[in-house]
Amino acid sequence: MIKLFLRDIRIEHTLFALPFAYVGALLGAGGHPTWWQLVWVTLAVLGARTAAMAANRVLDRKIDAKNPRTAQRATATGALPTRVMVGAIVVGLGLTLLAAAQLNRLCVILLPLAAAGIVIYPLCKRFTWGTHFVLGMIDGFAPLGAAIGVSGHVTLASVLLFVAVTVWVAGFDIIYALMDYDIDRDQGIHSIPAIFGAAITQWLPVALHIFMLVCLALVGWLAHAHPPYLLGMMAALALIVYEARCIREQANVFSLNDKIFMANMSFSVVFLGASLFGRFS
Repeated sequence: MIKLFLRDIRIEHTLFALPFAYVGALLGAGGHPTWWQLVWVTLAVLGARTAAMAANRVLDRKIDAKNPRTAQRATATGALPTRVMVGAIVVGLGLTLLAAAQLNRLCVILLPLAAAGIVIYPLCKRFTWGTHFVLGMIDGFAPLGAAIGVSGHVTLASVLLFVAVTVWVAGFDIIYALMDYDIDRDQGIHSIPAIFGAAITQWLPVALHIFMLVCLALVGWLAHAHPPYLLGMMAALALIVYEARCIREQANVFSLNDKIFMANMSFSVVFLGASLFGRFS
């Protein structure tokens, strides 16, 4: 049961949220968060990510069952009872609330916004192509919440980091949606490729990631980052060039997604390293 659960919520995808959450903590602390702050940030992200994935699986189980790519998911087949995922939502949100309370009161006050997004996101694909950006916002709450949790207030730099992560995630999620292009159109699921055509993925994800690069550059400028931060900018630029080439040359959408997934995961880790050595002040 535990193995099925971990596989169904894709626990490894937490790696997307954690590096930028740590960047948010570095930003909020001016480069020096405490170990306990990092522990609570980690637990908050783990709890929120678990709740979000569990909510997605529960609310999308009937849609997943009709999609050949997702039909074998444990929640879609019934191998994993719905009550397990509902319990994961409750426990995940509870863990996030506990972690937020250990950081500061403002985190607790703002937590309902993130919790609402977790529940709303799976429903968005039923009525709006903006679903990619809602997903991005949910992931963007990780660095924003971490920055607030460490500093106790909202800054322009932390908001720009939130925007950067929002468009970053939206960009590669648009590419991800290509795998379900035909079935989404058949089921009336709203995604940017399904609504506007697959050709839009030739430029929109790249454009969004260029905007991400601009936002991250402004974060570094506002936070007075040191020169090693520029390595993160170089990594972002390399990611954009690599993605543009893959999108242009890769005909198989499944192979394309594998390459884009690994490239973006690697970028998040490299950017964390650049931010760590770039030391915000």
